[in-house]
Amino acid sequence: MSEILSRSRAVVLGVVGVALLLGAWDLYAAFGPDEGVRAGGETYLLPRADDTTMPHTWDVVRRLGEPVNAVPGAPDVLRAVVDASTFTLAIAARGFVVGVLVGLVLALVMSRFRIAESALLPWIVLSQTVPLIALAPVVRRWGSQIEIAGQQWTNDQSVAVIAAYLAFFPVAVGALRGLKAPDRTHVDLFHAYGVGWWRGLLALRLPSSVPYLLPALRLAAASAVIGTIVAEVSLGLKGGIGRMFIDYTTTATSDPAKSFAPILGAIAVGLVAAAVVGLIGLLLRPYRPAEATR
Repeated sequence: MSEILSRSRAVVLGVVGVALLLGAWDLYAAFGPDEGVRAGGETYLLPRADDTTMPHTWDVVRRLGEPVNAVPGAPDVLRAVVDASTFTLAIAARGFVVGVLVGLVLALVMSRFRIAESALLPWIVLSQTVPLIALAPVVRRWGSQIEIAGQQWTNDQSVAVIAAYLAFFPVAVGALRGLKAPDRTHVDLFHAYGVGWWRGLLALRLPSSVPYLLPALRLAAASAVIGTIVAEVSLGLKGGIGRMFIDYTTTATSDPAKSFAPILGAIAVGLVAAAVVGLIGLLLRPYRPAEATR
Protein backbone atom coordinates (compact mmCIF):
# COMPACT_ATOMS: atom_id res chain seq x y z
CA MET A 1 0.00 0.00 0.00
CA SER A 2 2.78 2.41 0.89
CA GLU A 3 4.50 1.74 -2.43
CA ILE A 4 1.27 2.51 -4.32
CA LEU A 5 0.90 5.78 -2.42
CA SER A 6 4.51 6.64 -3.13
CA ARG A 7 4.11 6.01 -6.86
CA SER A 8 0.83 7.95 -6.95
CA ARG A 9 2.50 10.86 -5.22
CA ALA A 10 5.34 10.80 -7.76
CA VAL A 11 2.83 10.86 -10.64
CA VAL A 12 0.86 13.73 -9.10
CA LEU A 13 4.02 15.76 -8.45
CA GLY A 14 5.15 15.13 -12.01
CA VAL A 15 1.84 16.36 -13.43
CA VAL A 16 1.91 19.41 -11.16
CA GLY A 17 5.48 20.17 -12.23
CA VAL A 18 4.55 20.04 -15.92
CA ALA A 19 1.49 22.24 -15.30
CA LEU A 20 3.60 24.82 -13.45
CA LEU A 21 6.15 24.84 -16.27
CA LEU A 22 3.47 25.37 -18.91
CA GLY A 23 1.83 28.06 -16.78
CA ALA A 24 5.14 29.89 -16.38
CA TRP A 25 5.67 29.68 -20.16
CA ASP A 26 2.27 31.21 -20.93
CA LEU A 27 2.61 33.91 -18.28
CA TYR A 28 5.97 34.99 -19.61
CA ALA A 29 4.69 34.83 -23.20
CA ALA A 30 1.78 37.07 -22.22
CA PHE A 31 3.54 39.63 -20.04
CA GLY A 32 7.26 39.32 -20.87
CA PRO A 33 9.05 41.96 -22.99
CA ASP A 34 8.86 41.29 -26.72
CA GLU A 35 12.52 42.18 -27.13
CA GLY A 36 13.67 40.15 -24.12
CA VAL A 37 16.14 41.39 -21.52
CA ARG A 38 19.72 41.80 -22.68
CA ALA A 39 22.83 41.74 -20.56
CA GLY A 40 24.70 43.58 -23.27
CA GLY A 41 25.39 42.90 -26.92
CA GLU A 42 23.71 39.70 -28.11
CA THR A 43 23.55 38.08 -24.67
CA TYR A 44 20.02 37.65 -23.31
CA LEU A 45 19.20 37.35 -19.63
CA LEU A 46 15.58 36.58 -20.54
CA PRO A 47 14.35 35.40 -23.95
CA ARG A 48 12.11 37.37 -26.27
CA ALA A 49 8.41 36.92 -25.56
CA ASP A 50 6.89 37.80 -28.94
CA ASP A 51 4.46 35.45 -30.69
CA THR A 52 7.13 34.28 -33.13
CA THR A 53 9.56 33.15 -30.44
CA MET A 54 7.17 31.98 -27.71
CA PRO A 55 3.73 30.98 -28.99
CA HIS A 56 1.17 30.15 -26.34
CA THR A 57 0.60 26.51 -25.48
CA TRP A 58 -2.99 26.65 -26.70
CA ASP A 59 -1.74 27.86 -30.10
CA VAL A 60 0.58 24.85 -30.32
CA VAL A 61 -2.24 22.47 -29.36
CA ARG A 62 -4.60 24.09 -31.89
CA ARG A 63 -1.98 23.78 -34.63
CA LEU A 64 -1.73 20.03 -34.03
CA GLY A 65 -5.24 19.60 -35.39
CA GLU A 66 -4.61 21.59 -38.57
CA PRO A 67 -3.11 20.35 -41.88
CA VAL A 68 0.67 20.37 -42.22
CA ASN A 69 0.43 22.63 -45.29
CA ALA A 70 -2.05 23.95 -47.81
CA VAL A 71 -1.66 21.00 -50.18
CA PRO A 72 -5.05 19.25 -50.60
CA GLY A 73 -5.20 15.99 -48.64
CA ALA A 74 -2.23 16.88 -46.43
CA PRO A 75 -2.33 15.14 -43.03
CA ASP A 76 -2.76 17.16 -39.89
CA VAL A 77 0.30 18.03 -37.82
CA LEU A 78 -0.58 15.56 -35.08
CA ARG A 79 -0.69 12.65 -37.56
CA ALA A 80 2.66 13.72 -39.02
CA VAL A 81 4.21 13.95 -35.55
CA VAL A 82 2.89 10.51 -34.57
CA ASP A 83 4.29 8.94 -37.74
CA ALA A 84 7.68 10.61 -37.28
CA SER A 85 7.77 9.65 -33.59
CA THR A 86 7.00 6.02 -34.43
CA PHE A 87 9.78 5.99 -37.02
CA THR A 88 12.30 7.46 -34.58
CA LEU A 89 11.18 5.18 -31.74
CA ALA A 90 11.66 2.07 -33.88
CA ILE A 91 15.24 3.06 -34.71
CA ALA A 92 15.98 4.03 -31.10
CA ALA A 93 14.62 0.67 -29.92
CA ARG A 94 17.00 -1.20 -32.25
CA GLY A 95 19.92 0.87 -31.05
CA PHE A 96 18.90 0.39 -27.41
CA VAL A 97 18.70 -3.40 -27.72
CA VAL A 98 22.06 -3.64 -29.49
CA GLY A 99 23.68 -1.22 -27.06
CA VAL A 100 22.38 -3.10 -24.01
CA LEU A 101 23.61 -6.44 -25.37
CA VAL A 102 27.05 -5.04 -26.19
CA GLY A 103 27.28 -3.33 -22.80
CA LEU A 104 26.32 -6.50 -20.93
CA VAL A 105 28.84 -8.61 -22.85
CA LEU A 106 31.61 -6.12 -22.14
CA ALA A 107 30.65 -5.98 -18.47
CA LEU A 108 30.69 -9.77 -18.20
CA VAL A 109 34.11 -10.00 -19.84
CA MET A 110 35.55 -7.25 -17.65
CA SER A 111 34.12 -8.76 -14.47
CA ARG A 112 35.50 -12.20 -15.37
CA PHE A 113 39.01 -11.11 -16.32
CA ARG A 114 40.74 -8.33 -14.44
CA ILE A 115 43.16 -7.76 -17.31
CA ALA A 116 40.18 -7.22 -19.64
CA GLU A 117 38.86 -4.51 -17.33
CA SER A 118 42.23 -2.77 -17.30
CA ALA A 119 42.47 -2.99 -21.08
CA LEU A 120 38.89 -2.15 -22.09
CA LEU A 121 37.47 0.26 -19.51
CA PRO A 122 39.68 3.26 -20.43
CA TRP A 123 38.73 2.84 -24.10
CA ILE A 124 35.05 2.53 -23.23
CA VAL A 125 35.23 5.81 -21.34
CA LEU A 126 37.30 7.44 -24.10
CA SER A 127 34.77 6.39 -26.74
CA GLN A 128 32.20 8.79 -25.33
CA THR A 129 34.41 11.81 -25.99
CA VAL A 130 33.98 11.53 -29.77
CA PRO A 131 31.58 14.27 -31.02
CA LEU A 132 28.37 12.72 -32.31
CA ILE A 133 28.08 15.20 -35.16
CA ALA A 134 31.49 14.09 -36.44
CA LEU A 135 30.79 10.39 -35.90
CA ALA A 136 27.54 10.16 -37.88
CA PRO A 137 29.04 10.81 -41.36
CA VAL A 138 31.85 8.35 -40.65
CA VAL A 139 29.40 5.58 -39.71
CA ARG A 140 27.36 6.25 -42.85
CA ARG A 141 30.45 6.17 -45.07
CA TRP A 142 31.68 2.90 -43.57
CA GLY A 143 28.20 1.44 -43.70
CA SER A 144 27.79 2.25 -47.38
CA GLN A 145 30.58 -0.24 -48.09
CA ILE A 146 28.74 -3.09 -46.33
CA GLU A 147 26.48 -5.52 -48.15
CA ILE A 148 24.89 -8.47 -46.33
CA ALA A 149 23.01 -11.15 -48.29
CA GLY A 150 22.57 -8.75 -51.18
CA GLN A 151 21.13 -6.01 -48.93
CA GLN A 152 22.82 -2.63 -48.93
CA TRP A 153 23.46 -0.75 -45.72
CA THR A 154 20.87 2.00 -45.20
CA ASN A 155 20.92 5.32 -43.39
CA ASP A 156 18.47 4.15 -40.74
CA GLN A 157 20.89 1.35 -39.86
CA SER A 158 23.65 3.94 -39.44
CA VAL A 159 21.39 5.89 -37.09
CA ALA A 160 20.67 2.72 -35.09
CA VAL A 161 24.41 2.07 -34.76
CA ILE A 162 24.94 5.57 -33.40
CA ALA A 163 22.09 5.07 -30.92
CA ALA A 164 23.69 1.79 -29.81
CA TYR A 165 27.04 3.56 -29.52
CA LEU A 166 25.59 5.95 -26.96
CA ALA A 167 23.47 3.34 -25.19
CA PHE A 168 26.18 0.75 -24.51
CA PHE A 169 28.32 2.98 -22.28
CA PRO A 170 26.06 3.38 -19.21
CA VAL A 171 25.11 -0.30 -19.40
CA ALA A 172 28.73 -1.45 -19.55
CA VAL A 173 29.77 0.72 -16.60
CA GLY A 174 26.64 0.13 -14.51
CA ALA A 175 26.56 -3.63 -15.09
CA LEU A 176 30.27 -3.92 -14.31
CA ARG A 177 29.80 -2.17 -11.00
CA GLY A 178 26.78 -4.34 -10.24
CA LEU A 179 28.57 -7.58 -11.08
CA LYS A 180 31.30 -6.59 -8.63
CA ALA A 181 28.79 -5.53 -5.95
CA PRO A 182 28.21 -8.81 -4.03
CA ASP A 183 29.59 -8.88 -0.51
CA ARG A 184 32.96 -10.53 -0.20
CA THR A 185 31.56 -12.97 2.35
CA HIS A 186 28.99 -14.23 -0.15
CA VAL A 187 31.64 -14.64 -2.85
CA ASP A 188 33.90 -16.52 -0.44
CA LEU A 189 30.99 -18.77 0.57
CA PHE A 190 30.35 -19.69 -3.06
CA HIS A 191 34.04 -20.46 -3.49
CA ALA A 192 34.07 -22.57 -0.33
CA TYR A 193 31.26 -24.72 -1.71
CA GLY A 194 33.04 -25.07 -5.04
CA VAL A 195 30.43 -23.17 -7.04
CA GLY A 196 31.72 -22.41 -10.54
CA TRP A 197 31.91 -18.94 -12.03
CA TRP A 198 28.92 -19.36 -14.34
CA ARG A 199 26.65 -20.67 -11.60
CA GLY A 200 27.85 -17.94 -9.28
CA LEU A 201 27.09 -15.43 -12.02
CA LEU A 202 23.48 -16.62 -12.34
CA ALA A 203 22.82 -17.12 -8.63
CA LEU A 204 24.74 -14.22 -7.10
CA ARG A 205 26.27 -11.64 -9.39
CA LEU A 206 23.41 -11.01 -11.82
CA PRO A 207 20.76 -10.60 -9.10
CA SER A 208 23.12 -8.30 -7.18
CA SER A 209 23.67 -6.17 -10.29
CA VAL A 210 19.98 -5.31 -10.80
CA PRO A 211 19.91 -2.21 -8.54
CA TYR A 212 22.87 -0.85 -10.53
CA LEU A 213 21.62 -2.00 -13.91
CA LEU A 214 18.20 -0.33 -13.85
CA PRO A 215 19.55 3.25 -13.56
CA ALA A 216 22.01 2.36 -16.34
CA LEU A 217 19.12 1.19 -18.53
CA ARG A 218 17.32 4.49 -17.97
CA LEU A 219 20.40 6.39 -19.10
CA ALA A 220 20.82 4.04 -22.05
CA ALA A 221 17.21 4.56 -23.16
CA ALA A 222 17.55 8.34 -22.97
CA SER A 223 20.89 8.21 -24.78
CA ALA A 224 19.45 6.02 -27.54
CA VAL A 225 16.61 8.49 -28.15
CA ILE A 226 18.91 11.51 -28.14
CA GLY A 227 21.44 9.77 -30.36
CA THR A 228 18.74 8.77 -32.84
CA ILE A 229 17.33 12.29 -33.17
CA VAL A 230 20.76 13.93 -33.45
CA ALA A 231 21.91 11.34 -36.00
CA GLU A 232 18.75 11.88 -38.05
CA VAL A 233 19.58 15.58 -38.15
CA SER A 234 23.22 14.93 -39.06
CA LEU A 235 22.42 12.44 -41.82
CA GLY A 236 19.26 14.13 -43.04
CA LEU A 237 17.30 10.89 -42.66
CA LYS A 238 13.72 11.42 -43.78
CA GLY A 239 10.75 10.18 -41.81
CA GLY A 240 11.85 10.84 -38.25
CA ILE A 241 11.64 13.55 -35.64
CA GLY A 242 15.13 14.80 -36.46
CA ARG A 243 14.25 15.62 -40.08
CA MET A 244 10.94 17.09 -38.93
CA PHE A 245 12.87 19.55 -36.75
CA ILE A 246 14.71 20.76 -39.85
CA ASP A 247 11.62 20.91 -42.06
CA TYR A 248 9.40 22.69 -39.54
CA THR A 249 12.08 25.15 -38.45
CA THR A 250 12.07 26.66 -41.95
CA THR A 251 8.54 27.92 -41.24
CA ALA A 252 9.26 29.11 -37.70
CA THR A 253 8.76 32.77 -38.58
CA SER A 254 5.48 32.41 -40.46
CA ASP A 255 4.12 29.46 -38.46
CA PRO A 256 5.83 29.40 -35.03
CA ALA A 257 3.35 27.04 -33.37
CA LYS A 258 4.07 24.37 -35.97
CA SER A 259 7.80 24.44 -35.23
CA PHE A 260 7.12 23.29 -31.65
CA ALA A 261 5.29 20.15 -32.76
CA PRO A 262 8.47 18.03 -33.20
CA ILE A 263 9.45 18.92 -29.63
CA LEU A 264 6.26 17.29 -28.41
CA GLY A 265 7.08 14.24 -30.53
CA ALA A 266 10.57 13.99 -29.06
CA ILE A 267 9.11 14.22 -25.54
CA ALA A 268 6.63 11.45 -26.37
CA VAL A 269 9.41 9.18 -27.65
CA GLY A 270 11.39 9.79 -24.48
CA LEU A 271 8.39 9.01 -22.29
CA VAL A 272 7.74 5.74 -24.13
CA ALA A 273 11.40 4.76 -23.71
CA ALA A 274 11.21 5.55 -19.99
CA ALA A 275 7.99 3.53 -19.67
CA VAL A 276 9.64 0.49 -21.28
CA VAL A 277 12.50 0.63 -18.78
CA GLY A 278 9.90 1.00 -16.04
CA LEU A 279 8.25 -2.25 -17.19
CA ILE A 280 11.64 -3.96 -17.14
CA GLY A 281 12.01 -2.73 -13.57
CA LEU A 282 8.68 -4.29 -12.65
CA LEU A 283 9.79 -7.62 -14.09
CA LEU A 284 12.98 -7.44 -12.06
CA ARG A 285 11.19 -6.28 -8.93
CA PRO A 286 12.15 -9.37 -6.85
CA TYR A 287 15.80 -8.35 -7.25
CA ARG A 288 15.28 -4.67 -6.38
CA PRO A 289 15.77 -4.26 -2.64
CA ALA A 290 17.12 -0.77 -3.29
CA GLU A 291 18.58 0.92 -6.34
CA ALA A 292 22.12 2.20 -6.04
CA THR A 293 22.45 5.96 -5.82
CA ARG A 294 26.19 6.23 -5.33
